[in-house]
Amino acid sequence: MAPSRAIFDLDGTLADTMPVHFRAWCDVAARFGVVLPEARFYALGGVPTQHIARRLVEEQGLAVDPGRLTVEKEAAFLARFHEIGPIDAVVAIARRAAAEAPIAIATGSRREIAERTLHAIGIRELFAVVVTAEDTPRHKPEPDVFLEAARRLGAEPAGCAVYEDTELGLEAARRAGMVAIDVRPLLR
Repeated sequence: MAPSRAIFDLDGTLADTMPVHFRAWCDVAARFGVVLPEARFYALGGVPTQHIARRLVEEQGLAVDPGRLTVEKEAAFLARFHEIGPIDAVVAIARRAAAEAPIAIATGSRREIAERTLHAIGIRELFAVVVTAEDTPRHKPEPDVFLEAARRLGAEPAGCAVYEDTELGLEAARRAGMVAIDVRPLLR
């Protein structure tokens, strides 16, 4: 079955936020004694901030509250919000897809930040469905966020194409039984 519905990741796919998220992590990591190399940060693309914080604290054996680390990192990101912009090549794909059928966002971001990002880059109106970190118990590479987006679109998983920029996200799309489209070649 050819995909008839499109599901888009947000950070790094539609919105050029990943470098801003990394700079926000850098802004707070040293204060908490957290080490997060850039390569590791990008390998965790699609994982919600609170899960990254908890994982780093546990792995590094730190006496740090992951909740506080999460709040501080998110505040640092919001302080840099003016630095984000759209990824035009993928936004163009979303516009074409939205003209054909309802489309969705499936992101590891919190709803507040996802909504704010979509409005900031001027594309909120394109998406009939927005599924965020709060909407599923498991996150990428688990397929839950994409399966929930398909359910809300009223589509079968096999009828969905997922646009993603990370290995974890592409793996989640494949686990969901969806067509996984790697947008990274469009970002060059």
